[in-house]
Amino acid sequence: MSDVPVLAPAQGAAGAETAAAGKRRATKLIIIIGSAVLVAGIAGALVLTHAFGHSAKAAHAAAKKPLAPPLYLPLDPPFVVNFQADQLVRFLQVSVEVMSRDQKTLDLLKSNDPVVRNDLLILLGNQKYTELSTPAGKEQLRTDALAAIRKDLVQAGGDPKSVEAVYFTSFVMQ
Repeated sequence: MSDVPVLAPAQGAAGAETAAAGKRRATKLIIIIGSAVLVAGIAGALVLTHAFGHSAKAAHAAAKKPLAPPLYLPLDPPFVVNFQADQLVRFLQVSVEVMSRDQKTLDLLKSNDPVVRNDLLILLGNQKYTELSTPAGKEQLRTDALAAIRKDLVQAGGDPKSVEAVYFTSFVMQ
């Protein structure tokens, strides 16, 4: 009888120790696998950040490429047109300058000056006094003048995007 009670608790304790050792091994294995997955995730994130960081920096650097200084072409002499306003003949005198960063574009505009001046004179002559009396009307005229100059530049074989702006350096209505 003494054999049975002694053997049973001894076998139960050995089984408990084996189960506890198995749990510790399983816990260690889970910790090791979890750590490996975490390290792999961090390494992957660093690789992606580094790869995309360089392409983003390159794109940002390309976007911030230094621009050439602006060049201005005055269209001399000033434009003088007459137009009807409330049964009166009104006059408009406008000095115009074209802004670009490309000298070739300005040279192309100079060589096509008669076409540019013709289109701007027609544009200016078709304006209404009441519209040009407002700042919004003047700004719309400036936008229309830019479109006309770009159209003439395309017809001459130039790049319309190279003309960035048109400025009125003098604007007199009588």
